[in-house]
Amino acid sequence: MKILIAFTIAAWPLLNSMADVLTSTSPDFAITESDQKEREKQEAKAEKEEDTYSEASDAFDDHDWHRAAKLFEKVASMRMSHADAALCWLAKSENNMGMRSEALATILELQKSYPKSKWNEDAKALEIEVRQSAGQHIEPERVNDEELKLMALNGLMQSDPERAIPIIERLLQSSSSDKLKDRALFVLSQSSSSQALQILARIAKNGPPEQRSRAVRYLGIMGGDRSRQVLADIYTSTTDVDLKKSILKSYMISGDRGRLLALARSEADPDLRAEAVMQLGVMGARDELSQLYSSESSIDVRKRIIQAMFIGGNSDKLAEIARNEPVLDLKVAAIRNLGLLGGERSGQSLISIYNSDSRPEVRKSVINSLFIQGNARALIDLARREKDLDLKKSIVSKLSLMRSKEATDYLMEYLRE
Repeated sequence: MKILIAFTIAAWPLLNSMADVLTSTSPDFAITESDQKEREKQEAKAEKEEDTYSEASDAFDDHDWHRAAKLFEKVASMRMSHADAALCWLAKSENNMGMRSEALATILELQKSYPKSKWNEDAKALEIEVRQSAGQHIEPERVNDEELKLMALNGLMQSDPERAIPIIERLLQSSSSDKLKDRALFVLSQSSSSQALQILARIAKNGPPEQRSRAVRYLGIMGGDRSRQVLADIYTSTTDVDLKKSILKSYMISGDRGRLLALARSEADPDLRAEAVMQLGVMGARDELSQLYSSESSIDVRKRIIQAMFIGGNSDKLAEIARNEPVLDLKVAAIRNLGLLGGERSGQSLISIYNSDSRPEVRKSVINSLFIQGNARALIDLARREKDLDLKKSIVSKLSLMRSKEATDYLMEYLRE
């Protein structure tokens, strides 16, 4: 040990000398003072750019367009990582302030300075918006990009529907792009023009199969008595079940409870009647579904009504059916859907049903529903009181799958019995 210490002391000056040579002559082992300062300078500049860009974004979100524009312009002038994004947002800020010519000039600067930037797509869309808001007509046929073409169509529809509608008709007939056709139909649905309604109606009745269901959906989005009547006319005139189902969905979209309820009562096809029921459930039509359940004779359709009640969140009616329904299949279906709804009230209803109906099918259905709810406390209470070995095993089996301290504690207690 003494020899090692002596050797280290003796060699120390030589080691220091070698270190000095390495750090002074090899770039791999040392960074010069000027390099270090330059690196720190760049890091500080990058941090400042990031802070300024974040501050500008906050100002834009707060609709403080003037401050946002000033800050985005500052970021762009730094010509660092956020420069192209800053130019795009600067143009948006200028447009929001009504400075359309300045916004167009900023877009041009972005396109020239950063031709490969991902922000150029947003800038192109903004350019169309700016030009259309300034009253300049953009011919959609001359726009190559699909998204921009649709923006141009939408803007033209707002400003000059008489010019836009024939263009849309030609697109629907000639374009090979399903996406473009779909969006063109959507643009028509946003118009209050009777000509737009006529085109949608014609396509919904006689158009290509892939466009008919889309036109039906957009008639639902269009809403209003005229479009609903068109849908009703198509429904009565077609034998296409899939198209009829699309119309039922469109009734839901347009809020037409009356026609859905009428079809749920009178439609001869049980499958279509059940579809009308489901759409009423999506609408949350609780009173209508309650009426239907009382008058419906088909077990399958009544099951669909129970499911629709679950979709509509009608826990009170589900609990009533679960308590009083004499048909076992329907009672079990109501119990299952009541369990899916969750909540303290539904849990109490399930326990009440378990206590009042001793049939194994009913009790096992309640056990499953309480398990779905994660209601360990209720299952433990039932397990402690249950004398039927098969039912008790079923409860314990469900508790063993639950990640609950209460369940674990009970299982330990059960094992000690």
